[in-house]
Amino acid sequence: MSKLRYYAAPKLPVAEAKPPKAIHSEFLRTGKIIRDEDDWVADEKRYLSYEEVAERTGRRLQAAADTTHQRINGVHKAIRFPKLLFHQTLSDIPHLGYCHVTASRANFADYADVKWAFYFANFNAEIGGEESFFKRITPQYGRMYFAVALKPDRVKREMVVDRSIREDGLLFRTSDPKVALKNVLLLGARTSALRKIIASM
Repeated sequence: MSKLRYYAAPKLPVAEAKPPKAIHSEFLRTGKIIRDEDDWVADEKRYLSYEEVAERTGRRLQAAADTTHQRINGVHKAIRFPKLLFHQTLSDIPHLGYCHVTASRANFADYADVKWAFYFANFNAEIGGEESFFKRITPQYGRMYFAVALKPDRVKREMVVDRSIREDGLLFRTSDPKVALKNVLLLGARTSALRKIIASM
């Protein structure tokens, strides 16, 4: 894929109501051609560095993550998630990135005390690869919400994807924010009664 170039879109001034110009009569009267600013080509494009694009993307991701966290915690007073926001932009495509929103633990029929984290991304991709977590990333904007099972890696001293739960460690993935909200709430519900209430939503 060829290297992407980004430029700052010019801020368009608010157009004021002007009486229509009769250029031909002005020229006949004065012999001069009147050239206003709107007769000229717009300012030359200012190209942005990848760092500038990544910074703008990061601000948008953080703002969206903050809103997402508020919505999750605003559904039911018995379900509260910690606010753990951090983002990462893609190095070669800095207008795309993903953001960590929250993390918690859940119990499943076959697995107890599963640690998981909830993310969203502003692109679409296949998830769960061994070498790189995202595969076949689309360069266009998209929407993807997902949760992955995690486990501590004693060698790396960090949390890594727990592939013992599922082959790719993925608990759910969707492009629908309502489905994502419901799935996160189901993961956070501590009692079967609460899970029934959420499932009926």
